[in-house]
Amino acid sequence: MTGAARVALRGLARAAAVLLALAAAAPACDEKRDDGTTPAAAPAELPPLELRDDTANLMLTWIDAQGDTHVELRPADVPAEGRALVRAMLSDRTEGTRDVFYVADLTQKRPDGTYVVRSMLRREWEALLEKRRAEHLAKTAPPPAAAGPAGSAGAGAPAAPSSLSGVTVIIYGASWCKPCHQAADYLRAKGVAAIVKDIEEDPAAAAEMQDKLAKSHQRGGSIPIIDVRGQILVGFSPGALDKALARAAGGVTL
Repeated sequence: MTGAARVALRGLARAAAVLLALAAAAPACDEKRDDGTTPAAAPAELPPLELRDDTANLMLTWIDAQGDTHVELRPADVPAEGRALVRAMLSDRTEGTRDVFYVADLTQKRPDGTYVVRSMLRREWEALLEKRRAEHLAKTAPPPAAAGPAGSAGAGAPAAPSSLSGVTVIIYGASWCKPCHQAADYLRAKGVAAIVKDIEEDPAAAAEMQDKLAKSHQRGGSIPIIDVRGQILVGFSPGALDKALARAAGGVTL
């Protein structure tokens, strides 16, 4: 073989090696590439939670047919209507307080005394609340009332308190609780200072709320729990809140 032929063969070998390397580096034709539309992976499951009748530091949130939330401290205190789906949280643990919740089925107890517990996304919990509220409103909404004379006030509308500048209201609630936000917005629209305390993020706030409920001879009930100068209101009712504000503006404290 001549020298020229040997040089040509070496050049062909180098070219073949380059082509093989490129082929190995290139993705296969059927390989799927992420074009940005692939759904994000589901959140990781929470660590196991052993829920028993005597579990300490427990806070249970159940939902009634109206879509209102109620807080209890023991499984035995959750009524039959709310036992199938109850949010569970331990005040000494951070798990289950962010984007993924613990939910328990208190109608299912295992032979070892523990209840069935699973994970639920925060948005799924909030969607369930909205669905129940919408269904309740659809069933109970009154027919549209006829418009009254221009400038007339609605019958029975409570008068706004005349002096609320010195009144501060404390709202005990949770970030996902729509009535809690509504209560805060309602107060601020009236120019009333509102302090919102998250009983899920702050164990001290939860203990403070329970202490006020006990002193007012109330227990459980729906959130928000609203403290208007010692007047403890369970749930958000504009009418009840207006009356409490009127008493507070008049100097009433409890």
